[in-house]
Amino acid sequence: MPPVLQRLQQATKLMSRRKILLLVLGCSSVSLLIHQGAQLSWYPKLFPLSCPPLRDSPPRPKHLTVAFLKTHKTAGTTVQNILFRFAERHNLTVALPHPSCEHQFCYPRNFSAHFVHPATRPPHVLASHLRFDRAELARLMPPGTVYVTILREPAAMFESLFSYYNQYCPAFRRVPNASLEAFLRAPEAYYRAGEHFAMFAHNTLAYDLGGDNERSPRDDAAYLAGLIRQVEEVFSLVMIAEYFDESLVLLRRLLAWDLDDVLYAKLNARAASSRLAAIPAALARAARAWNALDAGLYDHFNATFWRRVARAGRACVEREARELREARQRLLRRCFGDEPVLRPAAQIRTKQLQPWQPSRKVDIMGYDLPGGGGGAGPATEACLKLAMPEVQYSNYLLRKQKRRGGARARPEPVLDHPPPRPLRALPRGPQGP
Repeated sequence: MPPVLQRLQQATKLMSRRKILLLVLGCSSVSLLIHQGAQLSWYPKLFPLSCPPLRDSPPRPKHLTVAFLKTHKTAGTTVQNILFRFAERHNLTVALPHPSCEHQFCYPRNFSAHFVHPATRPPHVLASHLRFDRAELARLMPPGTVYVTILREPAAMFESLFSYYNQYCPAFRRVPNASLEAFLRAPEAYYRAGEHFAMFAHNTLAYDLGGDNERSPRDDAAYLAGLIRQVEEVFSLVMIAEYFDESLVLLRRLLAWDLDDVLYAKLNARAASSRLAAIPAALARAARAWNALDAGLYDHFNATFWRRVARAGRACVEREARELREARQRLLRRCFGDEPVLRPAAQIRTKQLQPWQPSRKVDIMGYDLPGGGGGAGPATEACLKLAMPEVQYSNYLLRKQKRRGGARARPEPVLDHPPPRPLRALPRGPQGP
């Protein structure tokens, strides 16, 4: 044992059982660990700063209870798929929406625990779209649940929202020639506060986080500060979509997961023909000004994200993100061929992998298994789940958990006030394997 560690070990014998141990590692980062006897305490708000992990400390078990607030158009479907696959591998229960809510928890209504299918309660994992309600989620999720979410740069996010929901959001439908530029030139001419699905046209991030999307930080800076505090109180990690791999490194460290647990295939991606190649600077400024509350949230948590990376050791995080990308590419090649490419839905022969299309004006891409998915076995099954869209995977998990529940399954309750049909009149099929 090196002399430094010997001296630290001798010093700890003179202290109480509960200690804070600081060890400087090769990556010039500091690891903060709180010991209670032989076991590490679990603190959801504590980020493990070691890189690489401390070899002389007891391994921390994987954390199994996670609530992911799936925000709109932020790569949330890819994170959801990671969580769904982790839950399956570890035989965990995933909270899924009641059929009246289809594949979202009755969004855009405030979340209620009553929106969760009874066969999926009590859950370990939650990852479907909802509007955040802290008290209701606390009723549903077990103590010690780690809450995480993801944000995206507001101008890029708004372009995606405008394209994806153009046929659903009345404010977008009013715009001549479906022109994003025309909308941002005079958004008040098209937007109606309180209108059905209006939240997709104004400060969607703030709305998803349970905030008032009609508030403006220009008029009320204290409101933005208060919303930021509320998010910080609940969420142990706010990921950033533009730095997706780095975000997954922080996520897997927070949860003590393995690198394999966060491998992914990009899901719900639009074809190049369905999006702007680059958002002009003037348009980006207009989008951020119109969505000023979202811009304030993003700017704050983007800065917080990089401070967290710095504490972990930026070189270490970047190295692990690179390892993640390399392992991901190897996995995609094994599953989808030597040159895995995203394909239009019409070219995907495997029914379970055909992504839902929001309209004829937007093409959502996906992967296909070689030979149209005719093979069988664990490897094929794993590859199928890796690229399975939200609709099919949610249906599959619900059927699986119903079967697992057996005698515990109860008749599906009838909601006192059934919600209106959700935004996406999602197809019932394909039903998955």
